Amino acid sequence: MKKKSKGYSRLVVDDATYKTQLNKMHTNRKPYSPIDPKMVRSFMPGNIQEVFVAEGDAVEEGSRLCILEAMKMKNVIIAPDNGTVKKINVKVGDKVPKHFILVELE
Repeated sequence: MKKKSKGYSRLVVDDATYKTQLNKMHTNRKPYSPIDPKMVRSFMPGNIQEVFVAEGDAVEEGSRLCILEAMKMKNVIIAPDNGTVKKINVKVGDKVPKHFILVELE
């Protein structure tokens, strides 16, 4: 059993109690959230070179959505599943950070 209270965590194993200090990195971290396959994200920072779809377009698994240029390489971002383009959050020339939502699918 694990209990948290002011700055430390207490762990009880086989009737023995262990006390552990918590640091800022542990207390400030974001909670886990599962990956949503309908949100197409950038896997690294880069520039958007071309966008192949428009809002409302039907896409199939493997369809090209856009080109992300990173470290002098052009990476084609593809649709992970069949769906309809709900929203496009980028345009040609945009600089995007890692994990930025490029395209939202329905």
